[in-house]
Amino acid sequence: MRFGLTKVTPARGGLWNPMEEIVQMQDMLNNMFKERSFGDRWSEAGILAPLVDVKDEGSELIVTTDLPEVEKGDVDLDVSDNMLTISAKRNSSTEEKEEGYLRRERTYSSFSRTVSLPGTVSAEGARAKLDNGVLSVTLPKMQIEENKKILIE
Repeated sequence: MRFGLTKVTPARGGLWNPMEEIVQMQDMLNNMFKERSFGDRWSEAGILAPLVDVKDEGSELIVTTDLPEVEKGDVDLDVSDNMLTISAKRNSSTEEKEEGYLRRERTYSSFSRTVSLPGTVSAEGARAKLDNGVLSVTLPKMQIEENKKILIE
């Protein structure tokens, strides 16, 4: 899609109407985003990036994200270098039967999202729960020794 200046056409009465140009630009932007949209279903485009919340609870970090229609066996979690990677795949199928025909559709989608964590965490003692399409991952923070003074001999 090519963007550029549009031809300025005078409004009725021969005067330039800036609102008309704003409306034209809005229509152009709407058309551009309509072409690039993910649609109503989060798997329609095949590329997924669900939103992630990271909450600091003092001694642990809690990461939550929505994973609708994903089974817990289809989710992989990896922690490395203050990064949490959430990978999932989703399979769904629909079937419609009416007189004279059968329609069956299948959808397969997957994603991987890596989140930078605001501290050093340990995979040891980490917990994860997937409940009603909401994934919650609890990661214990690693205790880093405070700065200690070094005595000069």
